[in-house]
Amino acid sequence: MTVSIPHTPLLEARSVSFFRRDEAVFAPLDFDVHPGQLTLVEGDNGSGKTTLLRVLAGLLHVGAGELRWRGAPLRRSECAGEILFLGHQLGLKADLSPHENLRIAVGLHGQRAGTSIGSALIEVGLSGYESEPTRRLSAGQKKRAALARLLLLPATLWLLDEPYANLDRAGIALVNHVLKWHTDSGGAALVSSHGTTNFAGDTVRRIHLHE
Repeated sequence: MTVSIPHTPLLEARSVSFFRRDEAVFAPLDFDVHPGQLTLVEGDNGSGKTTLLRVLAGLLHVGAGELRWRGAPLRRSECAGEILFLGHQLGLKADLSPHENLRIAVGLHGQRAGTSIGSALIEVGLSGYESEPTRRLSAGQKKRAALARLLLLPATLWLLDEPYANLDRAGIALVNHVLKWHTDSGGAALVSSHGTTNFAGDTVRRIHLHE
């Protein structure tokens, strides 16, 4: 399925920088993110990949420059629920099961049409672990539960910080499958990565950060 890229981007960054102790963490960045597009944020450790995604998610303030959402200055109150961040902390309550964690997430943020908690857990390979306390799951299984949340919530833009960490080959393939499904459906994603991936095509963009 091919998704055409509209003229107006979802997200625009214009000369965006972030400063720590008056030093720029990364150089001023200019980029656009369109529906149906995957953007890989690449660079070595310390280059600012996580910082950039946290700035885009609103967890850190922009040091300089401007962010725009759907052609207007980005205001978090106006795009709440449309931007979803998944970082190293997966946002799962350890004493709750994957099913219970997802039920809470859906109650807070809404649910994507045509999805269900049960089907999402099956899709990510957690069939049989739905009621297991999350603290008993492996690191890879916890990551799969977080991926199920991506499938369920109706966010348009995903910000994924090193989503391949703690995953085996099957888990890595699952992340790729979930990303393809999202972008084929008209969503967009920024994904941080240490190096190359097996993604290619006209809808893939790259932002390379230097330490």
